[in-house]
Amino acid sequence: MKSSKIKILIVDDHALLRRGLADLLRYEKDLSVVGEAGDGETAIRLAAELKPNVVIMDLMMPVMDGVEATRRLKETLPDTHVLILTTFGTSADVARAVAAGAEGAIMKDASTEVQLAAIRTVANGGTVFSPEIKRSIEEEPAPPTFTQRQLQVLQSVMHGLGNKEIAQQFGISTDAVKQHLNAICTKLGASNRAEAVSIALRRHLLRI
Repeated sequence: MKSSKIKILIVDDHALLRRGLADLLRYEKDLSVVGEAGDGETAIRLAAELKPNVVIMDLMMPVMDGVEATRRLKETLPDTHVLILTTFGTSADVARAVAAGAEGAIMKDASTEVQLAAIRTVANGGTVFSPEIKRSIEEEPAPPTFTQRQLQVLQSVMHGLGNKEIAQQFGISTDAVKQHLNAICTKLGASNRAEAVSIALRRHLLRI
C-alpha cells in the first residue's frame, strides 16, 4: 500500500524564497507542497482549507507575524506541525514561537539535507532545532508575558499618548494606566516608559 505524502504549506513574505523551497521539495517523493502564503493571516485561512501536515513558517511577516500565526493555527489545527524557518529572528522570537506551539526552528541557510530532515522530523511528531537556535534559546531568559491591556497601553505610549489620553482611549482611569505602566516597567526591567518602549521594540513585543 502506497503511503500518503506529507502535505506542506510554505509561509514566507518573500515570493522567491517560497518558490525556491517549493521547487526543492518537488523532487522529494514523500513530500507535497499544497500551498503558499505571504503572511500569517493568509496562512491561517489556507491551512484551514488545505489541512497541511507541516507548515513551514517565517517569523517576520506583514499583516500577522509567524508567532501569532503559529498560536492561532495550533488552536484550530492542533495536529498540524509548525517548523520555523528564520534568517534573523532573535532567540526571544523563536522562544515565543515555540511557546505558541512550534515543534522546530532552523536557519534559512541550513543545508538542503538539514531542511528536509527537519520537515520529516516534525511531520512525524518530533522536535528539531538548529544548534545555534537551541543554544540561544537556552541562554535567553524566558520573555515576559503581558496582558492584552498592558500591550495596548504600551503600544499607545509608543505612539506618544499621555496617561490621560490612554485612559480616554480605553475607558479606564489614569490611575489604572499608571498601574499598567508600573507593571510593564517591572516586567521589562525598565526605569521609565521610554525605556520600556525601547526594550519592547528590541524584543519584538511591539510593532511600529
